[in-house]
Amino acid sequence: MLAVLRRGLPAVANLLLPQDCFVCGDDCGPGPVCAACRTLLPSQPAGCPVCAVPTEEGLTCGRCLRDPPAFDATHAGFAYAFPLDRIVQALKYRHRLALAGFLADALLPLVPPEKAVLLPMPLHVRRLRERGFNQAVEIARPLARAIGLPLELGAVRRVLNTAPQASLPWKARRVNMRGAFRCDASFTGKTVIVVDDVMTTGATLDELARTLKRHGAARVENLVVARTPSPA
Repeated sequence: MLAVLRRGLPAVANLLLPQDCFVCGDDCGPGPVCAACRTLLPSQPAGCPVCAVPTEEGLTCGRCLRDPPAFDATHAGFAYAFPLDRIVQALKYRHRLALAGFLADALLPLVPPEKAVLLPMPLHVRRLRERGFNQAVEIARPLARAIGLPLELGAVRRVLNTAPQASLPWKARRVNMRGAFRCDASFTGKTVIVVDDVMTTGATLDELARTLKRHGAARVENLVVARTPSPA
């Protein structure tokens, strides 16, 4: 009954209703995760400033030194581990859209201070029809409102419905993404912050950054909810 009431009330009134914590199930007031469970979310250790993979003293990793990606920096909110992984999966595959705002709030302190454009990672139209929404857009919308940065939703399209990256060996993922994006606008001189849920090898983010830079972007930074461990 309470869930039905929530769906029918405005967002402000919704915050006044008691909610169950997504992680532990206890009452948590406003927001989908209680204060105690927030302390359990896995922090992202110091890592490579380019790809955010954990490194000693936050130094640039060997992979980025040997073969620099097209993007310039990566900011990761969490490590991809329990219970954060369950939160991301619930948003992505179980349509728990209330979790998007929670994740956006967690990313707020990581937004670079310079003036930029926020660009959610595009989904192919077929994948978008299957899922019904783009989780990166759902995270980026409240983030853009909170920080007052423009949100770009139409300039870049994913034109190849590539095989899911998770199904491929690490080294095949970059090849899988070649030519996956098409850009219909100029980003000349702009800093673009690409918003996504999880970064694994970074092959998808690399290809998107390559596309953006071909269309004039001066700098591309990734803002991701979580970073998986090193491929090694």
